[in-house]
Amino acid sequence: MKKILAVIAFALHALVLTPSAFADDMTTGEIVKVDESAQKITIKHGPLKHLDMDHGMTMVFKAIDPAMLKMVKPGDKVKFEAQRVQGQLTVMKMEKGK
Repeated sequence: MKKILAVIAFALHALVLTPSAFADDMTTGEIVKVDESAQKITIKHGPLKHLDMDHGMTMVFKAIDPAMLKMVKPGDKVKFEAQRVQGQLTVMKMEKGK
């Protein structure tokens, strides 16, 4: 129970500290690498203007939910939302593209 409350508190804290988390800032990208053990994902993506990144690049992100790493593999096209959570770039949500 304490662990669940800690996760909820962390999520609420992240939302309070990142007001743009309420915006629908979906970006297109392509999965380059999935590292489930480190809970990280490498994505080649377009600009992330809400994070002051005006150019596309390839970056490593933390996954807010480890389950999202199981739904993709290298080469998959995705739409995702990234935010800074406690100073770390984090994928908040992700959808498979076409």
